[in-house]
Amino acid sequence: MALITHLLACAFGMGSWVAINGLWVELPLLVTVLPEQWYLPSYITIIIQTANVGPLFVTLMNRFRPGLLKEVAVIYAILSMGVLACFLLAFLWNHTSVIAGTSHSIPFLILTFFLAIVDCTSSVTFLPFMIQLQPQYMSTFFIGEGLSGLIPALIALGQGSGISSCTNVSHEVNITTGNKTVESTIFQLETRYLPPNFSTFIFFLLMTAMMLTSLVAFFFLAQQPKMWDLSQQDLFPSTIVLNSFDQILDEGADSQLGTGYSCPKEPKEPGDILPQKVFYSLAQLSLIYFLITWVSTLTNGVLPSVQSYSCLPYGHTTYHLAATLSSMANPLACIVAMFLPNRSLTLMVILSMAGTGFGAYNMAIAVMSPCPLLQHSQWGNAIIVLSWVLFTGTLSYMKVMAGVILRSHSRSALVCYGALEQLGSLLGALLMFPLVNIYGLFKSADYCSLQCPA
Repeated sequence: MALITHLLACAFGMGSWVAINGLWVELPLLVTVLPEQWYLPSYITIIIQTANVGPLFVTLMNRFRPGLLKEVAVIYAILSMGVLACFLLAFLWNHTSVIAGTSHSIPFLILTFFLAIVDCTSSVTFLPFMIQLQPQYMSTFFIGEGLSGLIPALIALGQGSGISSCTNVSHEVNITTGNKTVESTIFQLETRYLPPNFSTFIFFLLMTAMMLTSLVAFFFLAQQPKMWDLSQQDLFPSTIVLNSFDQILDEGADSQLGTGYSCPKEPKEPGDILPQKVFYSLAQLSLIYFLITWVSTLTNGVLPSVQSYSCLPYGHTTYHLAATLSSMANPLACIVAMFLPNRSLTLMVILSMAGTGFGAYNMAIAVMSPCPLLQHSQWGNAIIVLSWVLFTGTLSYMKVMAGVILRSHSRSALVCYGALEQLGSLLGALLMFPLVNIYGLFKSADYCSLQCPA
């Protein structure tokens, strides 16, 4: 029975961010079809920020009208919404509408908004529900959260989305000289997209199946006895029950209005109910809060908006690898941090500086688009992919470290963590959207027909 419950907890956690993570890894294919093209990542980034009205509503209701929103009912609602939105995406993702003379993928953007509401709201509903169960299932839940980023990335790798080749195509043209017209043949390189191993339709159906699996798992988890039910049967000592209620209050305050896959704040072991309190000076806390805001600005707002500009100049294969491997680096870094936590402020600063350096390189390449450094070199392809993976991995681990430190400090510190993470994400998205979509700071071009100086 315990093994089945572990599997259910893992499947439930998988539904937390699987939909949005699936969209990110499918972007290399989507940008070749949808009319937004290279602008699409910035649209998704701002949509995710807008979708935080969901967790904000839940948080405010719990604050001012406690008990009015039933947690189980909310989870049923958002998971059902996720299943329906993923299913509709499979059929409507490439439908477009003309607004003000410009074609836009309105159904895709609207359904993305609903998926973002599902995933963002999961940050303030899934964890409080899991804390009601026995503590040993918490680690399994976080492994499931990690799989919400890992599995879509593996599926996208198997799909081979967005891979292209340059084909020399001939065109017949008429050249007029004086009164004489001569027919001539010219040759031009054009991009030809190789068909993926399976279509976007199948990909979104797989995402639907994963969301449905999470919904079914939650149905069975909701039937499990809660911690206080077990205590009434004298299955737990009274001290553990009291500690469990204390943990519920502590974790309930840690409601992140997330913008992507969120890592656990601290590894949860069956016997690790309450963390040992550690106190930090005002200067140390200020440093941690600044780093949280800065890193969230980069990882959730600034860099995702320009990933297409930093990778597509090297080709769709490079973009495909950068998107999928960096998505895999996020949950893997979080899983490593669960088993190898670290509270060193020095290491946290070093990781923040290293991640910022990788992010600066990615941004510099995006600014140089469509003619970046080492464009026609395999070294250029390898460096940009590696830079994106290290950028995501180092800063993901740093955010877990910050959560571990603040959770050991106080409950209010974790509340500040969530607020500052969301603030940084919002600032990054608001900064980049006009730069990308209004002022046109970043330039796009067809990879095969680029005319860049040698």
